[in-house]
Amino acid sequence: MQEQRQVVTVEDTEAPPRNFVFVLLDKFSLLSFASGLDSLRIANRMANKQLYTWRLLGEGGESVTCSAGTEFKLDSDLEELQRDDVILVCGGVDVQAATSKRVLNWLRREARRGLRIGGLCTAAYTLAKAGLLDNKKATIHWENSDSFIEEFDEVELTKAVFQIDGSRMTTAGGTSSIDLMLKLIADDYGEDLANAVADQMIYSSIRTDQDTQRLSTPTRIGVRHPKLSQVILMMEKNIEEPISPSILATDVGMSTRQLERLFRRYLSRSPKRYYMELRLHKARNLLMQTDMSVINVALACGFASPSHFSKCYRAHYNTTPYRERGAQSGRLSV
Repeated sequence: MQEQRQVVTVEDTEAPPRNFVFVLLDKFSLLSFASGLDSLRIANRMANKQLYTWRLLGEGGESVTCSAGTEFKLDSDLEELQRDDVILVCGGVDVQAATSKRVLNWLRREARRGLRIGGLCTAAYTLAKAGLLDNKKATIHWENSDSFIEEFDEVELTKAVFQIDGSRMTTAGGTSSIDLMLKLIADDYGEDLANAVADQMIYSSIRTDQDTQRLSTPTRIGVRHPKLSQVILMMEKNIEEPISPSILATDVGMSTRQLERLFRRYLSRSPKRYYMELRLHKARNLLMQTDMSVINVALACGFASPSHFSKCYRAHYNTTPYRERGAQSGRLSV
């Protein structure tokens, strides 16, 4: 079958191809990496010229295994790069263990030399650990946001699918790498080429840094009542210092009994029970994804005492916080 494609004309330039350096951490997310790399390949194909090149680097320079178990051969060890290179660190499962001192020191050195550096999927953790996201906006997969916020309070974490702040870039994981790369391609060569790349990938809804990772609360849980949705959002934003149902009801202009009825109707549980489940869910994330003590986890989730926290946790998850911590060896996984 003869190949047919529409070539997108880009402005002739004598500048060399822009080189992307993908740094693959152990157990990196294959989807995030492949989404970013293939966007560059397709851009070259649609322009019928080599606009972009890429290399695969990693600690040791031999090979690295993704979270799906497939091994990838690396082009090189962590080496000094060209100043125009763009670094994209690819994270995935247990990014804390994969974020070695050597990786951190290498990133800091390249950052001092002025290179643009991005983190795909959980690699926002790696960039933050290196101090490269201090006083900048960043994003990470929603599943890892609780632990990230606790450890890196100097970073302004957003819920965007990707975030660009100066020379730093982060994505939330999965297909959000496509959105970031389409933005970079559009900045380099225009919207026509970026749209052509999206069409080739059957990517019909290009997202921007204004789009959030998850569906809105009403859509996600099937709630259509605006006041109930407002209360749920207030609960989500006030985990460490819970607000009483009576105050929540007053804030949205209804009685406590009306709020109780809404929760029973739409969520089959009381406001108190729903709030408790939100707090326990955050606590479980922190236990599995951070080194925070059980006492500090309890305080961060609005429990005044470890004993009360343990009792509520056991009732909901059928195990204690201490056993949960001991059973979890992998952290910050996607």
